[in-house]
Amino acid sequence: MQLSFGPEVESFRAEFAAFLDEHLPEPGAPSRSSADVPAWARRWQRLLFDSGWLLPANPPEFGGRNASVLQQYVHLEELSKRRIYHSFNPQGVGIIAASLLSFGTEEQKREWAVPILRAQMTASLGMSEPGAGSDLAGLRTRAVRDGDVYVVDGQKVWTSGAHDADVLLTFVRTDPAAPKHKGISVLLIPTDTPGVTRRPFPSICARDDLDFNEVYFEGVRVPVANRVGPENGGWTVANGSLGHERTLLWLSHADRLSDLLRDFTPISAHDHDAYATSVMDLFALKLLGSAALSRAARGEPDVAALSVLKVLGSEAVQAGTEQALTSQAAGGLRHPALSAPPGPHTIGHFASGWFERYTRTFAHTIAGGTSEIQRSIIAQRVLGLPRA
Repeated sequence: MQLSFGPEVESFRAEFAAFLDEHLPEPGAPSRSSADVPAWARRWQRLLFDSGWLLPANPPEFGGRNASVLQQYVHLEELSKRRIYHSFNPQGVGIIAASLLSFGTEEQKREWAVPILRAQMTASLGMSEPGAGSDLAGLRTRAVRDGDVYVVDGQKVWTSGAHDADVLLTFVRTDPAAPKHKGISVLLIPTDTPGVTRRPFPSICARDDLDFNEVYFEGVRVPVANRVGPENGGWTVANGSLGHERTLLWLSHADRLSDLLRDFTPISAHDHDAYATSVMDLFALKLLGSAALSRAARGEPDVAALSVLKVLGSEAVQAGTEQALTSQAAGGLRHPALSAPPGPHTIGHFASGWFERYTRTFAHTIAGGTSEIQRSIIAQRVLGLPRA
C-alpha cells in the first residue's frame, strides 16, 4: 500500500527536502549515549529548531510550523530516506520537552523545553526502578515537601543517557498513603544537584556501550517550581509522556525492517522463508500504519491500534534480526563488526554486527511500553476481553 498526498503535503515535503539538500552538515564525532549530542549535531539540531523543522507539529516558537499529521509523516519519511537520525537526544526531544510543552508552566517551557529542543542542554527520563521496571505505579522514590523544596530519596535504573544528561524528568512518590496510581508527582532534577549520583553500566553489547545508568538520590533538594503538573498528578503526565513516545513510533520499526531487508542476504531455504516473512511483516506494518495515519488525519485517533503496530513492528524486527544472526553461524557473534556501511548522520549501532543488532532489538520490545503491556491493551480495547 502506498499513501498518496495532496498538493499541500507534497509542497511541504519538497520544501523540507530542499532544506536538507542545502543544509545537511558534515558529520563529526559520534554520539556516546542517548543524551550525548556532539557539537556538530547540536548545531544541526539548533538549525532545525530555528528553521521550524525539528518538530513540525509544534508552533514556530517551539521549533515547528503547526504541521498536520500527514505533514509530520512526510517529514519523518524524508529523514528516513537519507538515514538521518532525528535527534541524538531522542528522549529529551521526543518525550521530555514534549511533556513540558503539554504540562509545564510558561516558565518551564522557556527555561527547560526550549533549551532541550535547541540542544543547549540534554535530558533523560527517570521512570524505571529496581523491582518496578514497567510498573510505574510501583515506584518507591520518595519526595517529601519541605517548604519551597522537595527532598528526594530513592533510586532509578535503566536511565538511558543519565551520565551525559543535564536534567532528569523524574517520577517520584509524594503521597505514600494514596493508591498506587495516585500520589505520584514529576520533578525536573538537574544532574549537578548535590545528592544526585549517576553510575553508568555496560549493556550486553559491549563493555564500552555505556548508556544505561543507575541513579541515586540522597537528600536531593528540588525547588517546588521544578514540579511538572500538579502535585500527585504524575500519572497523567506519565501517560502523556509515553503517548508522545508512541506517536508514529511504528515508522521507526518500519525503518529497521527496511534496513534488515537491505543488509541481510538469505542463503538457505530457511533463510529465504524468514526473509519473505520479514517482507510480508513490513508490508503489513505499512498497511496498518497507513490506515492508522489516515484515521488520525481525519481526527479519529485510535490509541489501541498503536499498540498493535508497536507489537507487530518491534517483534518483526526482532524475529528477522534473529534469523540474520543465526544464518551467520559463529561468524555472527564477531564483535565489534559491521553488517552494513555506517550512515554518517545516524547512530553507529544500526550498522553494527548481527549479534549487537539482535541484542538491541529487545529494547524495541520494551521502550514505549513492553509487548506484554501492549498485549493487555489489545486484549481489552481491541478484542473486548475482560480483565483477568
